[in-house]
Amino acid sequence: MTETNWNVGIDVGGTFTDIAAVNLGDGRMEVLKLPSTPDAPDRAMMEGVTRLAERLGISPAAFGRVAHGTTVATNALIQERGARLALVTTRGFRDVLEIGRQIRPHMFDFHTDSPAPLVPRERRFEVTERLLSDGSVHVPLTEAEIDRVVGAVAASGADACAVCLVHAYRNPEHEARIGAALKQRLPGIFLSLSHKVHPEFREFERFSTTAINGFVQPEMARYLSRLEEALAGLGSEARIGINQSSGGLVPIGRATDFPVRTALSGPAAGMVGVLETLGDSSSGNFITLDMGGTSADVSLVRDMKPAFTTEREIEGRPVKLSSVDINAVGAGGGSIAWIDTDGLMKVGPHSAGAVPGPACYSRGGTVATVSDANLFLGRLSPVLLDGEMHLDTGAASRVVADLAGALGLTPEETALGIIEIVDATMVRAVRQISVERGLDPTRFDLVAFGGAGPLHGVAVARALGIARVIIPARPGLLCAEGLLNAPLREDYVLPLGLRLDADGMAGLRTGAAALTERADLWFAQEAARGEGRVSLIADLRYVGQNYELRVPYDSASTQDSLRTAFVTLHREMYGHADEAAPVEMVALRAEATVALPRASEPAALSPGHLPQVTGVRPVIYDARGPREASIYRRESIGCGRAVTGPAIIEQTDSTIVLGPEDRATADARGNLVIEVQPHD
Repeated sequence: MTETNWNVGIDVGGTFTDIAAVNLGDGRMEVLKLPSTPDAPDRAMMEGVTRLAERLGISPAAFGRVAHGTTVATNALIQERGARLALVTTRGFRDVLEIGRQIRPHMFDFHTDSPAPLVPRERRFEVTERLLSDGSVHVPLTEAEIDRVVGAVAASGADACAVCLVHAYRNPEHEARIGAALKQRLPGIFLSLSHKVHPEFREFERFSTTAINGFVQPEMARYLSRLEEALAGLGSEARIGINQSSGGLVPIGRATDFPVRTALSGPAAGMVGVLETLGDSSSGNFITLDMGGTSADVSLVRDMKPAFTTEREIEGRPVKLSSVDINAVGAGGGSIAWIDTDGLMKVGPHSAGAVPGPACYSRGGTVATVSDANLFLGRLSPVLLDGEMHLDTGAASRVVADLAGALGLTPEETALGIIEIVDATMVRAVRQISVERGLDPTRFDLVAFGGAGPLHGVAVARALGIARVIIPARPGLLCAEGLLNAPLREDYVLPLGLRLDADGMAGLRTGAAALTERADLWFAQEAARGEGRVSLIADLRYVGQNYELRVPYDSASTQDSLRTAFVTLHREMYGHADEAAPVEMVALRAEATVALPRASEPAALSPGHLPQVTGVRPVIYDARGPREASIYRRESIGCGRAVTGPAIIEQTDSTIVLGPEDRATADARGNLVIEVQPHD
């Protein structure tokens, strides 16, 4: 029997598929980056796993666990390539998905409509029943009604069904009965019950989240089934964990049942990777910039604790699930430069992706992208991935020149404009999570990663007035590395609707015991009893307030301590707080995690020799024209050694651009810490 002592992390992006493998015994790590195959993401994954095993001289059967970050569910929603979905709901609520909150997607845009419901009206079926807000039955659900609505779903030809009854989060009995009847009559149907997908109040958000889950379920199920079969075909019996938006892994079965949880699985893995690799390189307050081929994701961390949210939108549709608070924008290496009707150049949000990719990839791309501009300006080397990928400088020059001709500018001005626009997009994204929340970005470091993050990180930091940029050791593979250390995770929620008073505290303690018991049962299923960790969080708000704030809760929490924590957080978030106003406890959440076996920590780097210049080339930083920039290999910069710009630092998975006078120093953990110099 083959010893399975290797863990594998696989992050599939829009342009590249990143794979990292680590030996749990001796800590050896091997990484691989290869182009994605958007038509069948598992194809690139299996090619990568096979190549990685060959490089290590082992059989794929030695891989004991595979952790995977996927965009399959998100892409299925964006491309509207999902199920023929039906919806069963309480009579009178057939049009909740269409009515929504009765607000425009953009306040001052009178022409843009909200996205069409995922379920057309003819496949939304009403059932006569009604629960009240406390869960009591107002109108009973009869067997005749169940038979009628199940027959209607069957006649519609739906292959998936979402069941969303009013106040089912309080009492799931009616939903459960309808679900059981649907499964009995239609055993092959994919079923999403709102009390399991999102057991919280606010009907529109609950309906939307459940509908999204049902819409992407068949696509996700097919994909995960192919993945299992492909790994088995390689002789691997690895346990597969799918990363969630919250930054923890779930088994394939749970990911199939709740694919909506994976909407931001890749970026969430990047956050895990950042927290693992930074160590004492940062004060603990930093902003992350993860720029890949299709998008850029930014997030804010305080005291080494990432921010979480339950309020998100995907393609204009609300999703209410716990996730790392990430602001994603269409700014990646493949983002396309184009001319709008006003005659001005725009960059993104559309991307050339992996196919056809930027023109310089020589895969059929015919329009200018960010990568083409970087290559034209000399910032990007014509040879990437240690010689495995060659870029066509002639093609990049042609598409930039074509765009320049249409704009009436020089190619140099056009390429610089592309870079400045995409940088401005990322600067705006950072300001949305910092300045617009009352936080000064200059008090934070910027951690730049992803394949393209180090290319743009220093310029983004300079525009924001941030003094330090940190580049992790393997920035282009950080999400895959993060997956290697991601824990198993389950999230539970219990609606409360209690005042923060003596009676409410009693209910809160009862709820905490119930959620802890559910977590303990899950720990037992995962053979992790005694190894699991449960964190409790209470959602609090002033009575009559619209939204909640998350306040930690434990056995030592009191009524006064919760109020003090809430008032402090409210003042911090909104600039004011009322210490005497009544407070309501809306819900209690439990985050259950189980740490998985991991490799030992890598040894600190020894002081190395002086960095060696491998060459020079002209690089255009600004309108002043090209400057001679020194070229370095990253691995030649030993611990404590420094490089001063203008310089380009190249490595297997990314490229780092240092402007004139910027100074990069390697620390003991392999990070590059860049001191950013302000420019005129």
